[in-house]
This record gives sequence, C-alpha cells and structure tokens, in this order.
Amino acid sequence: MRKLLLGIFLFEIMVSNAQTKLYFPSQNNWETKSAISFNIDSNKINEAISFAKENETKLPKNLWLSQAMQYGKEPFSDPIGPMASRGPAAGLIIYKGYVIASWGNPNSVESVNSVTKSMVSTVVGLAVDKGLIKNIQDPVYTYLPPIQVVNGEGVTADQNPIAKISFIYPFETAHNRKINWDHLLRQTSDWEGVLWGKPDWADRPSDKPDEWTTRKRFEPGTVYKYNDTRVNALALAATTIWRKPLPQVLREEVMNPIGASNTWAWTGYNNAWIVLDGKMIQSVSGGGHFGGGLYMNAYDMARFGLLTLRKGNWNGKQIISEDWINKSRTPTQANTGYGFMNYFLNTDKKMYPSAPASSFTHVGNGTNAIYVDTENDLVVVVRWIEDKQIDGFLKILLSALPTK
Repeated sequence: MRKLLLGIFLFEIMVSNAQTKLYFPSQNNWETKSAISFNIDSNKINEAISFAKENETKLPKNLWLSQAMQYGKEPFSDPIGPMASRGPAAGLIIYKGYVIASWGNPNSVESVNSVTKSMVSTVVGLAVDKGLIKNIQDPVYTYLPPIQVVNGEGVTADQNPIAKISFIYPFETAHNRKINWDHLLRQTSDWEGVLWGKPDWADRPSDKPDEWTTRKRFEPGTVYKYNDTRVNALALAATTIWRKPLPQVLREEVMNPIGASNTWAWTGYNNAWIVLDGKMIQSVSGGGHFGGGLYMNAYDMARFGLLTLRKGNWNGKQIISEDWINKSRTPTQANTGYGFMNYFLNTDKKMYPSAPASSFTHVGNGTNAIYVDTENDLVVVVRWIEDKQIDGFLKILLSALPTK
C-alpha cells in the first residue's frame, strides 16, 4: 500500500512539473495559441491592436526625415551611420511564452533605435559573467589599452575635433578617470568628450549654449542624463574588453542560443573604426540618434524580451546571469525609473500607470518598445506607436487577461 501511495505521489509530482514547465520557442518555430485557449478576452485583444494601429507615430516613415525633424536643431546632429525607412505599426503579444496575437509585419527588419542600448548593457553583463570585467565599480580607464583609430579623426575630450591622431584615450581626463562601469550603464557618468565627431554636449543640449563646454561636471553617479555619445563611449570600452565586434558577441552569446533569426544587424558609424590585434573593428552605436544601431524584426525583439522575462534563462540554460538581470532592474536615486540601459522601470507606476509597478520596458525612439511583465507572464513588442499612447494600449491589453 505504501508503495502504491508513493507511486501515486511521484506521478502527481511529474504531472505537476510537466504542467508548470515553461514554454520556449524553438529556433524555427514559435507556437501560436488562441487567446481564448488561455481564457483571454479576444475582443479586448483586437481592441488593443486597433488602438496601436490608430495611434501609429505621426513622424514620417522616411527615417532620415524623421531624424531631422526630431534632432535637426541640435549641433552636429547630421547622421553618420546607416538609416532606412520603416514600415507601418507592428507588434506581437506573447503570453506564457506563446504568440497569441500579432499585427502589421512582425517579420520586417527595421531600426529599433535605443532598444539597442539593452544589447550594450547585455554584452557588458556577459563580460562581467565571464570575468573580463572584475567589478562594475572599477574605473573604466584601468581596463583600456591605447585605442588605435583607423581614420585618425580627433575624438577625445581635450583635442581639436579635426586633429589627426593615432590613438585615443577616452577616459583619461581628470573627470573621466572617476567613471566606473556602473556609471556608464546607468547613464549617470557625465562623461566629457567628443567621440566619432559627436560632442557629449551636443546630444540633447541645454538651452544655455555658453555653458556647453565650460560648465562644471557633475560627480559621476549623481545626475542622470540620457546621452548617446556616452553610450557609445561604453560600447567602445566594451569592444576593447571583448577584443572583437559586439555584434559577434551578441550573436554567439545571446541571439543564436535563444533561436533568433539571422536577419538582424547591429551597425555603427561610418567613421567608428578601430584596430585591435591587427584587425579592423567597427565600434557600434547604442542607438539610431546619429544613424546606425540595431535593425531587427519583432520576433527577435520578443525573444530577447522573453529572455529577460525569464531572468536570463532560456529553456534551462543560463544565457545571462540572473544576478545581472536583477541589477539591470534596480534603480538609483539619480533616476528611480531607470536601471541599466535600457531598462525603463515602472517604479510607483510612473511610466505606465495601467501596468504593474514590477514591469519594465526596453524602449527606443519611434516608439519601439519591448514590454516585459513578470506578474502576467507577458511580453509585448509594440512598434511605431506614439509614446504617450503606450499606457492606453496596455490598459486595454491588460484588461483582456484572466483575473487571478
């Protein structure tokens, strides 16, 4: 009798484990299930999709023109990296790992803009996991070699922007030597300098031009400022740590293991070439502000979102350490709504009042967003929607889910 009861007990455990096993899409197939099969209101899902389509961004599909309209008044704002026109609004809804809805053309490979920054922080995290970076509190300059530039254009903090040089030392000013990896990851470094022809002060400049080059620098870690030039400084530093192109790192360490397609591309600026170990390598950009950045379809975006939802684990394999994902979702006093780039946090429901406070989003201009909701086991990719309308979209979508 005891053996029989033990057998029944073990069987129930096996059934329970089978029922709770998380689903992950295979490389060549992402299973689709109907919303109704999860007791989700399909009418509400359709309403949310219609809302996303109706609130497509008003900016032109021609991204050269769109970029000029948004940033044309900034000094040195001309694009120096590749750009491409976009398609119409598109997206995916992933529930418990399964595709339950899509709209537009989710297979279209288009710019994700600053979602790219989440890839920058990811490859830095992988460097920490592998011991290439011992501690993110270490000053960045202590890790870097002299960086040989291919074109010889001046890109350092204290040199003439048109000077011809052989090496750059982007963290060798008195201020920049204080900057550690954590400061760069959280956009609180106040890094000073000119990189790839783009001064730090030219990106989203203040309304006081006379202070652009003369103001006193903020102590690293004290003030948050969203700034692509500083993100690119982190990407350059990470490239020297890995000693190979960051797209190669991302492909080998993350995107291939999670079964992503081979259609995505991570690009840099036309002048952002360095020499490492005798090889020419492009230092890629962390967004599309000046062109370049990541081009990806919605399915590959959703795979990355699912990876972060599952705390870096993909079907039993830890791709990114759970500790790194947790740190990425931890805010600072400088900005309680931001973790590591580009994890926008919904702290106190300030970003999206209709969503759980624990949710987070990888966000890029456009707006491109990968919404990650651990409470509802939900990943949503929504592309080319007016930023102010995302909460309205989420409000409808979340109302469709079954009550707990």
